[in-house]
Amino acid sequence: MSEEKKRFIQEFVPGKQVTLSHLIANPDPDMFEKLGIQEAGALGILTLTPSETVIIAGDLATKAANVKIGFLDRFTGSLVIVGSVSEVDMSMREINRFLHDTLSYTPANITKS
Repeated sequence: MSEEKKRFIQEFVPGKQVTLSHLIANPDPDMFEKLGIQEAGALGILTLTPSETVIIAGDLATKAANVKIGFLDRFTGSLVIVGSVSEVDMSMREINRFLHDTLSYTPANITKS
């Protein structure tokens, strides 16, 4: 009896959108250690499509406020920014505003925990 192998094909058709925009205020220090990034008052997590948009978002974030890029992946569209709660919030608002107003992206509500 032969074992049938299943093959999965995943297709991703991105729109122009911010799919996740979440701010974590005062995260546990272990989180920074696990992520391998510098400890700060807040983490901003964004996922964008198309994935190359993170390059624009990273640039906008660092120009809008005093934040650092903790992680940027142009292949998955993931961006993590770090800084104070107010600075991360300001950067995330600017990313959403610019992408919506200038590039006609669908923004995401900034959620917080």
